[in-house]
Order: sequence, then structure tokens, then C-alpha cells
Amino acid sequence: MTGYLTRLVRSLAAYQLADVVSKFIAVLLLPVYTRYVTPAGYGVVELLANLVIFVSIVVRFGMIEAFIRYYFADEDDARRSALARRTALFLLIATTITAVVLAALAAPLSRIVLGHQDVPTFLIAVLGLWSFTNLELAYGLLRVDERSRTYATASLINVGLTIATSLILVVGLGMGARGLLLGNYAATTVVLLGLWWTMRARLLHRSDSVERLPALLRFGLPTVPAEASVFALNLVDRYYIYHHKSPALAGIYSISIKLAGSVAFIVRAFQYAWPPLAYSVRDDVEAARLYGLVTTYYVLVSGWVVAGLALFARWIVRLLAAPDFFGAYKALPWVALGWAMYGLFVIFLVIAGRAKVTTRNFPAAFAGLATNVILLLVLVPSLGLVGAGLSLCGAYVVMLVVMHFLTRELFRVAFEWRRLAQITALTGGIAAAGELLLPTHGVLGLLSRAVAFALIPLALLVTGFAHPQELRRVRLLIERGVARGAA
Repeated sequence: MTGYLTRLVRSLAAYQLADVVSKFIAVLLLPVYTRYVTPAGYGVVELLANLVIFVSIVVRFGMIEAFIRYYFADEDDARRSALARRTALFLLIATTITAVVLAALAAPLSRIVLGHQDVPTFLIAVLGLWSFTNLELAYGLLRVDERSRTYATASLINVGLTIATSLILVVGLGMGARGLLLGNYAATTVVLLGLWWTMRARLLHRSDSVERLPALLRFGLPTVPAEASVFALNLVDRYYIYHHKSPALAGIYSISIKLAGSVAFIVRAFQYAWPPLAYSVRDDVEAARLYGLVTTYYVLVSGWVVAGLALFARWIVRLLAAPDFFGAYKALPWVALGWAMYGLFVIFLVIAGRAKVTTRNFPAAFAGLATNVILLLVLVPSLGLVGAGLSLCGAYVVMLVVMHFLTRELFRVAFEWRRLAQITALTGGIAAAGELLLPTHGVLGLLSRAVAFALIPLALLVTGFAHPQELRRVRLLIERGVARGAA
């Protein structure tokens, strides 16, 4: 069990590295960007960026998910390379055809999406769809091979190019929202071409002894409605606020999402690192224990981060965004909590994938999407951005409950319900009490909330959260660290 956890931590470190650097620099640059891009401009960028991801999910037909699943069903390197080639060729054709059609219809589609015609900006999003989708598969190949160093290098290059290009276009050339979008997708395209070149020998490999396209589609296609419905949660709120409130309010909401990046990068890294490891465990009993333990640790880490964002939201927004965006603090805790719950949903997706019944994903995802739409209509008119955040959280709660009932008979995971309830009660309780009772500004408010944040792990320890073997392992790690420091 320790070996699996070590592999997961190493993978997470590699996948988090670029995200940590990216989110850190992006946050540092927010004071710059929010002075060169208006709230309405941010609304446009976020709406199109999320639309790119949504369409990408549909266009790839679940092939990336099928590739990862079938990659571990065969240990022959030649057949694995052939599988990679078949999947890459399929996605290249699918994305190219889609991009050509969307480019031809850019004028009317931009009016539908943005409320006004903006062909150049829409064409940038079309480029993003093509490059982002194909890059996701290239990254997937690195993940299944556990080539974490190469993955981290490519991701960091992507981050560096994105930042440099965006600064030139937004600050230097004054292109505003359009420059921010172009800087992102131009860098993605360059990194994609570079990875294709480095993987050319593998992607050009030919073999007939590999899963046929129909078999891959039978596995992958049922995942599309579910994944699209899940991601629609990240699109429907922006679209609703953009068109039924204002682009400016959508831009402010987008800043809260940007500032929730500390949770988002944990989830993103977990989404990348977890499936390959989870599928590689052959013994069901061992897998059931591992899945349960990983769930507990995930909730512990992400829950503490969400609590911190809830307690310090006002200070974070004041420090890192222009005054026009200050209202983002209201939605920040709820958006962060929604991101954290999505990471839990990834665990259930893997359970369904392990049992090869991916059709179970869609009812849960659709239930969550329907809940989100209803809650948006009910809560946003009266609560504004807080209502949007609450709607997102409510949708994920419904999804998790439905998914658990649909998968619990297929593969019984040894969830640690007592410890999960303990984390939820203590972390949520301390964060809520701190927000309601402690000062909301000044040094006293900041220090008192820092004390509340530090009390969370102490409260868990005092109430018996840690198992004895976990405490022994922590003490051993501390002793080793002290010994190395002394040496």
C-alpha cells in the first residue's frame, strides 16, 4: 500500500509542478492583467476558454479515456505504441474537421456565444480547441508511461511561453482580452508540435494486433455525455451570468475561479495522476483499500485549502486583483469547494471505469447539471455570485450521491466514513465559525483567522483522526529529516 501511495505522490508532484508555477505566476500577474483587461473582457475570455474545453470533450469521443484504460490491458510495448498511434490519428482527424467547420461558421457562432460578432476572437478559440484536444492526448501518453519529468518539462515550457506571449500581447500591444486568449493557445500549439516531434517514432508505429477503433469507441463514447455534463457545470454558470446579468459580472466571477487555483491545481494533478495508478492495481481487495485511503487523504488536503480560502478570501482578492474585481471574494470559498468536490467525482469515475460500466456516469452527471441549472435560476437573482457558487456546490453534492449509489454494488470501496465525517465537520465548522465571528478586515482580522486556520490540523489530531501507523510514519519522516539536516 505504501508503494502505491509513494507512486501517487511522485506523480502528483510532477503534475503539480507546472500547475503550481502556472497558478503562482498567473496570480502574481493578476494585478497587471486586471488593469489591462476589463471585467467584461475577462468574462469573454473565460466563456470562450471553457467552451473550448466543453467542445473538446465532445469531439474526442472518449478516446483519451479509452486509450488510458486499454493501455493497461496489454503489456506489449509494440501494441501499446500502435494503440497510441491509432488514438492520435483519430483525434487529429476529428479535431481538424471540427475546426474547419467552426471556422467557416465563425460569424454567426460568435454572435450566439458572445452576444455580438467577433470573428477574430472566435477563431482564436477554434485554434485553441484543435491544439488543446491533441495536447491532452500527448500528455496522456506521458502519464501512462509515468514519464513525469518529460511531462513537467513540457508543461513548464507551455507555462513560460503562455506568460511571455500574453504579456507581450496584453501589456505591450494592448490587445486586451483577445491577446490573453491568443497568448494561451499559441503556446499550446507550439508545445503540441514539439511533443509530436519527440514522440514521432512511437506515433508512427504500425501494428495490427491492437484494440480496434470500434472497441475503443464502445468504451469511450459512454463517457462523453457524463464528462460533458460534468464540465457543463463550469460553463452554464458563466453563460448564465454573462447573458442574464452582465459580461462584467461574469468577469468578476471568473476572478474568483482564478483565485481558487490552489484547489484547482490539486484537482487537476489528481485527475492526471490517479487513473493510471488506480487501474494498475490488479487485486480488487488491495484496490478497495487504496481507493478508500486516497479518498481520505484527498479530502484532508483539499478541505484544509478550501478552509484557508474561505477565511482569507477578502485579503486575497484585495492583494491580487484591481479594485473593480473585489466582489470576487464572495464566490471564492464556494467555487473552491466545488473544485474540491469534483476531485471526489474523479474517484467514482475510476470505479466505473474499473468495472467497465462507464454508462453509469451519465445519470449522475445529468442529475448534477439539472440541479445546477435549477439552482442558478433560483439563487443567482437574489444572491448574485454567491448564488452561482452555491449552485455549483449543490450540483456536485447531487452528483456524488447519485454516483455512489450507482457504483457501490459494482466495486465496493473501503471508504473511511468516520474520518471523512470528522474532516468535514471540523474543517467546515472552524472555517464557518471564523468567517461569521472574526473581524473581516485589518491586522486583527488577518491574525485571528490565521490562528483559526492553524487550529484545523490540531483539532483533527486531538480528536483522534490519525491512525497509529500514520503517526509512526510521520515521526519516522521527521527523524530522517532531522538526521539529514544534522549531517
